[in-house]
Amino acid sequence: MQALTTLLAFILALGILVSFHEFGHYFAARCCGVKVLRFAIGFGRPLFTFRDRQQTEWVIAMLPLGGYVKLMNGRDAEQNISTAEQAGDFDRKPLWQRSLIVAAGPLANFLLAWLLLTLIYFTGVAQLPAQLQAPPASSLAAKVGLSAGDRVIGWKNIASEENSKDGISVFTAVVSWNALRWYLLDSITAHEGFALEIENLRGSKSVVRFLSNQLPEVHPKVDVFRELGLFPLVGNPPKWFELQLPPFQALFYAAERVWLITKVSTRMMLGLVTGSTSLAQIGGPLSIADMAGKSAQVGWQPYLAFLALLSISIGLLNLIPLPMLDGGQLLYDAWEMVSGRRLPEALQAVLQKSSFIVLTFLMLLALFNDFQRYFSP
Repeated sequence: MQALTTLLAFILALGILVSFHEFGHYFAARCCGVKVLRFAIGFGRPLFTFRDRQQTEWVIAMLPLGGYVKLMNGRDAEQNISTAEQAGDFDRKPLWQRSLIVAAGPLANFLLAWLLLTLIYFTGVAQLPAQLQAPPASSLAAKVGLSAGDRVIGWKNIASEENSKDGISVFTAVVSWNALRWYLLDSITAHEGFALEIENLRGSKSVVRFLSNQLPEVHPKVDVFRELGLFPLVGNPPKWFELQLPPFQALFYAAERVWLITKVSTRMMLGLVTGSTSLAQIGGPLSIADMAGKSAQVGWQPYLAFLALLSISIGLLNLIPLPMLDGGQLLYDAWEMVSGRRLPEALQAVLQKSSFIVLTFLMLLALFNDFQRYFSP
């Protein structure tokens, strides 16, 4: 039963995320007057095919590991476009419209994450309070005087004090441990100092500062939270509370979450290049399926939260400037905007092949990590 739940949760997750991404391309193309020839979810043998009034072919295929939108494009050697059809040719559209169509897929993923998190916070979600357990003796938290039971009620970036008019910046209210965790990850990955407003068990308030030169370096073998000494106080049973926000507040709070997660995720992805993020952290379909199944078994809200995180990751991955991804096409567009001409098709073909090799390596690495994670003794 658990295996079936995992499989269904995995297929549903990919179906939702891929559909939303590709619909972003489709919607932008239709708005710009480009004819959409095919909207496909999955690869391989078609299981379902439908043709609408605009002669767009809608396809659901056997392998739900991606999707694509095929546009009328004069650069496609297989397409013969008549003079009457040229108005719907992607290749003949202005640069800004072509760029908008390409960028609409990743943007749709960020929009989906925002909507999912808004729904979660509007309906109410169980959270742990930002109350701290006793920090390890050698940690930064112990050195600045934090102790068990202290509650974090405010957070601010110390760098913001330098940018404020009077040298004083307002603390951002910390509503839960989950919120604090993302604030901390934001500061650590940016290597910027931060201050915490603390309320102890007696109700007294104080401010503690973690300077940038004190923060641990992000490194594959370093547990930054252990170095900081900041962990939630988890009772027995845990003292959960429900975080439920009014509609507009939920919208703004969810938007802030998406922005924070995007910043942290971007820095972690860049860390793969600099070496601060381990390649072993790259996960493939087995990791996604496992997380999808586990979150679905806990409840619909954890599952939607997982979808939101994965949607942000997919949006960022597609913006990587590799020719086979949306980011690669946007890089071509940037070259065209600066130089006034397009890259030669022969050069694009070479870059496509190079990109294919890189993406194949990353996919094999993700599969290798999955097998190491789940099947190694």
